[in-house]
Amino acid sequence: MSRNTRKRLSAGLALAFAATFALSACSMGGTAAEPSDEPSAAPMETEESMEMDPAANLVGPGCAAYAEAVPDGAGSIEGMSADPVAVAASNNPLLTTLVAAVSGQLNPEVDLVDTLNGSEFTVFAPVDDAFAKIDPATIEALKTDSATLSSILTYHVVPGQIAPADIAGTHTTVQGADLEVTGSGDAWMVNDATVICGGVQTANAVVYLIDTVLMPPTP
Repeated sequence: MSRNTRKRLSAGLALAFAATFALSACSMGGTAAEPSDEPSAAPMETEESMEMDPAANLVGPGCAAYAEAVPDGAGSIEGMSADPVAVAASNNPLLTTLVAAVSGQLNPEVDLVDTLNGSEFTVFAPVDDAFAKIDPATIEALKTDSATLSSILTYHVVPGQIAPADIAGTHTTVQGADLEVTGSGDAWMVNDATVICGGVQTANAVVYLIDTVLMPPTP
């Protein structure tokens, strides 16, 4: 994706935050069927297709803007659902800094790709603008401070796949400390970070795009 396209996408997400988005709820109801001697499999097929729809459970004010900016391909909502989470993230134009951090590009001693792809997780993924809020000197220090970088990154990961319907509450991260998810509808917070778009399904994880890098509590 070109730099101009990424800028347009970021602008679209900013507008999404300024406006109030209301995602339409999918209705599971159906009309009464005409009497028939042969049972029809159509209703079950419809329910199954809705359950498998990667966009069915999205929450957050930025989902519509992202879906419009990346309507298809590996980085789309549907495309990300086919790949394990580290691969899916690498195809998302908003997560280039996070991908560099977890794949050894920022610090060669910290490569979490196999770990992230190897089990089921819930990942709170800071977008590029979230990393841009951090002091450049801190980013520079993380290039050689493997322990701190690993602690920060694993604080964004919770074991198991947690859908938006169950995300509210306190969760223990892979790092060991807890984080708190609060909110309802399309307005969610993870500690002090705002969820831009959550419930993004990948092959082995549920991803919540957030606008701020989470810092683990000091011991």
